[in-house]
Amino acid sequence: MIETCSKRCMLLGTIFLGVLTIVVLILESQLADTLSGSQRMKNKTFPTENNSTCWMHQPYTIISECHPCSDFEIRSKSIGVCIHTNFKEILKCDNGETVTRSCDRVAYLEERAYWKFTIWSFVIGMVSSLAVMLRMRVLNYKAKLRARQVLSNGSI
Repeated sequence: MIETCSKRCMLLGTIFLGVLTIVVLILESQLADTLSGSQRMKNKTFPTENNSTCWMHQPYTIISECHPCSDFEIRSKSIGVCIHTNFKEILKCDNGETVTRSCDRVAYLEERAYWKFTIWSFVIGMVSSLAVMLRMRVLNYKAKLRARQVLSNGSI
């Protein structure tokens, strides 16, 4: 079945599947953030500095988004929350208390890793496609040369 498709048909199919993949990824990320983002954080309990749990019982604001702990903080264990996940975020409760809480992921690091993976996959795919196309040209050229030799010798 796939052998009967022309190059144009294969190219259009590949482009269509690529666009469809990007649309699905965008929709999935939007829905994942809206549907489970707030529930995920409410259900998880992370270690906090000084065993304060004001953020569980009171409204709070995030002063510093989830970010990696420094190597010094991890090795020296100066901030206890860095031991568990190597990430921390700073919250401020309504009563004025500032709390450092452990968190499990950093959005910009995950996004950067995703784009690195996507770009490398694209580059490897393009190099592989070019190698296949070049190999096909070489094989077609050799087949044409053989056919010319056979026809010129008249040994049909």
